[in-house]
Amino acid sequence: MLTTLRSAAYGILMPLSALVTGLVCLPSVLRRDWALAVCKVWGRLALGMLKVVCGTDYRIEGRGNMPDGPALLAVKHQSMWETIALAVLLPNPCFVLKKELIAIPVFGWWCRAAGFIAVDRAAGANAMRQMLDAARERLDEGCQILIFPEGTRIAPGETGTYHPGVAGLYKALGTPCVPVAHNSGLFFRYPGIRREPGTITLTFLPPIEPGMKRSQFLAEVKSAIETEALRLVAPAPSGKAAERGADKSEYLR
Repeated sequence: MLTTLRSAAYGILMPLSALVTGLVCLPSVLRRDWALAVCKVWGRLALGMLKVVCGTDYRIEGRGNMPDGPALLAVKHQSMWETIALAVLLPNPCFVLKKELIAIPVFGWWCRAAGFIAVDRAAGANAMRQMLDAARERLDEGCQILIFPEGTRIAPGETGTYHPGVAGLYKALGTPCVPVAHNSGLFFRYPGIRREPGTITLTFLPPIEPGMKRSQFLAEVKSAIETEALRLVAPAPSGKAAERGADKSEYLR
């Protein structure tokens, strides 16, 4: 019952804080660096509220693999949490997201102002060209390009289809790709608003160097992400709480 009440409270506070921040700081959309700074401030607030209200914290593995300059990151997608956390943790993040999100009032304004790359998935090959052109421009500006290879949120313990967009970026940008895995879906539940107490683990895996064929790269990045993601959702030892959080094996499908 307490977890439900805390989750409901956070479910109100999080969007309310986003709306207030987005409107009060609206003049910041005039410049990308200002907009990104506001996004980071709100992200820290959202993560802080999650810890205080719901008892959900996080820890990072593989800090040495975190890029501080231009890079490509392929990220497992389970919830909104990783979007917020990575926007805070990386110095100059640029997310690749579906065009429909840009149309959302307030949220979409800030995504556009922060220079995120919107993709019209119905546009086929033309969408790929536009994405690559925008990504090259952002990489030249020193951004970390983040893409969710599965294209949508996937439940913990499950694997979605890895789409060719990430391989296209890898070949076109000629930069190392850092795979990123986590277990946020065990704690930041989707669908729904339930937030479980515990510690989310976010892992930055060793970068995949440029030069692979697309098919080889796609297999490599999928293997790296899924192997680590499955490790992070494995049941805790009997009678103990795992370091990454309590035993959540009941959520596995």
